[in-house]
Amino acid sequence: MAPSFSAADVWRPHVTVACVVAMGDRYLMVEETVSGRIAWNQPAGHLDDRESLTDAAVRETLEETGWTVELQHLIGVHQWRSTEHGDAVIRFSFAARAVSHDRARPLDVGIRSAQWLTRSEIAARAEQLRSPLVLLSIDAWLAGQRLPLDTLHYLPGNLPA
Repeated sequence: MAPSFSAADVWRPHVTVACVVAMGDRYLMVEETVSGRIAWNQPAGHLDDRESLTDAAVRETLEETGWTVELQHLIGVHQWRSTEHGDAVIRFSFAARAVSHDRARPLDVGIRSAQWLTRSEIAARAEQLRSPLVLLSIDAWLAGQRLPLDTLHYLPGNLPA
């Protein structure tokens, strides 16, 4: 007899995207409230159903910062178990260039501010970083880690909406 599995038995990691947006020696960061505490992160969030990874990265950056960005490279794919909720996270980190800013755009719920910080200012907030992936992705970018965006492929198929 084959074992039976419920939906609760299926492992489903959180798929997230994040953007390292550099301007000179400063990086676009968000200050957010997470589970009642202040945390710092790159513009980042979850991949939505029927959305490409690249579209998700651009969308999340706009929603959390008001900045429209152009993706330049894939920095890396990082796997981590969240200390916040205990679930597995697979994060696609992108390098992006700031294109324009809409100061009037309301930011996502929970976002307190978007700020440009140096790496040392970010490192000084180590206890408040949302995850170790924040500095990991900046350091990978600083080390020259860059993969072409065409490394990723989105095949939406023809599923009904």
